[in-house]
Amino acid sequence: MIPLCLCGSVVGVVLVCLMRKIWVANLESGRPSANEALLRLDFELARARRAGAAVLKVIHGYGSSGVGGVLRDVVQVALGQMVADGKIRAFVAGEDWRISNETTWETQKRMPELKRDRDLGRGNKGISIVLL
Repeated sequence: MIPLCLCGSVVGVVLVCLMRKIWVANLESGRPSANEALLRLDFELARARRAGAAVLKVIHGYGSSGVGGVLRDVVQVALGQMVADGKIRAFVAGEDWRISNETTWETQKRMPELKRDRDLGRGNKGISIVLL
C-alpha cells in the first residue's frame, strides 16, 4: 500500500498528510472480502480520529474488475448508517464529489485545501470522502 496525501504526494508509512490532517485509507488493497473491508474502515476511522484528522478519503474501488462494486456498496451503506448514528459528520460518494454538491461545498468551506483534491469533479466512483 502506498499512502498518498490528497495532493498526490507519498507521505510515508503513516496514512496521513501531516501538514493538513487529511488521511487516505485504501480499503481495496489486497482484495479483501466485504467484511474485511468494513473492519478496515472501522480501524482507519479510529486511527484517523486518534491522529486528529478532520477528513478521511476512503479508496474502496468501484467494481472495475467485473465483480460489481461490492466493496463500494457495503462501505457506502456503512458510511450512511454512521452518519445516521452520529458517528461521522457526513460523507460524499466519489460520484458526488464536486463543488455543485452541497455537502462537498460545505466541507470545502471548512477545509479549503480539499479544493486541490485530484478526484474533485471527476465522478470517481471508487472513493468516498468522510468528514469526521
